[in-house]
Amino acid sequence: MAATAIVPEGLLRWPWKVSLVLLALTGFGAAVLHSAAGGSWEPYAAKHLMRFGVFLVMALVMSRFNDTVYRFMAYPAYVVLVFLLVVVEAIGFTGGGSQRWIDLGFMQLQPSELMKPAIVIVLARFFATLPPGMVGTLRGIAPVAILLGVPCSLVLMQPDLGTTLAIVASGAVIVFMAGAPLKWFLVTGGVALAALPFAYQFALSPYQQRRVTTFLDPASDPLGKGYQITQSKIAIGSGGLTGKGFGEGSQSHLAYLPEAHTDFIFATMAEEWGVMGGVFVLMCYALILRWALRVAGRAPHRFGRLMAVGMGFTIFFYAAVNMLMVMGFAPVVGIPLPFMSHGGSSMMTVMICIGSLMAVDHWGKTQSRRRY
Repeated sequence: MAATAIVPEGLLRWPWKVSLVLLALTGFGAAVLHSAAGGSWEPYAAKHLMRFGVFLVMALVMSRFNDTVYRFMAYPAYVVLVFLLVVVEAIGFTGGGSQRWIDLGFMQLQPSELMKPAIVIVLARFFATLPPGMVGTLRGIAPVAILLGVPCSLVLMQPDLGTTLAIVASGAVIVFMAGAPLKWFLVTGGVALAALPFAYQFALSPYQQRRVTTFLDPASDPLGKGYQITQSKIAIGSGGLTGKGFGEGSQSHLAYLPEAHTDFIFATMAEEWGVMGGVFVLMCYALILRWALRVAGRAPHRFGRLMAVGMGFTIFFYAAVNMLMVMGFAPVVGIPLPFMSHGGSSMMTVMICIGSLMAVDHWGKTQSRRRY
């Protein structure tokens, strides 16, 4: 009672622990971006912090919405984003060989990024209303195939293999958590493996094919297609245990490391902060994932549980694939590192995930208070 008399009850219920982790991770990301820009807050670090602040307010607003709002907005948001993906295909802005963005003037909006949390919400909404016994039937399979297939087809046309895989992975987690039979995944995995040669030959564009062959043997063309991953490995390896020191990274400062402020920011960080910096980043992501799973466990209903697991996995997928990519354990697919990479759309996406998790956390705490 004494605490609530001094501090508003809403602030007491705020997830302060994970908020501090987010602040620490984003602040560390800003420091790395400051170094990547040659010791300047512009053009990366200042915008990074500003975007985080703006989207943190957005997450706070989202956390106050009840589950009725999320359920109501699931399908309309999905339809709007599918429409925006069609717009991208028609008049989208092209950069780096891909047509992924809509030029809004003040920022380049990437609708495919927003589809990652949107697919989580819409599938959670679908399975929340589907009787559990029907998950493994045609009524459960067909709508999910359509909901996933439409955006994935449009994103592949951009082309953007990394985002397509992220959407599929998030959807697969929701389907699994909803109670889909294990045979679904075994059969699908077997078909996917059998189809890999055909997908490589006919579904991937030439530059995507080169990324796959470069991943398998980057040393075959170290100054050409394998240049990015070769320089990334050099940067990470040269950092050692404690790194070269803040602002002393030669790979990024001398422009050997491409995309040092976006996709390869982990390599930029590892060169200057070493293994210790990498461990700090991994611990932050582990704490965020642990919080997401705890939120899912406290969720008051099936919709909230599925949404929390999906949002947590989306952040985890971003981080895991990016770090595997820059270390040479996965093909370069253009997935940014959450809370560290420079980019407005990616920051908006992960903060939508955080806001949704905070909302589910609020629902669970509200439900607990009502019981007592």
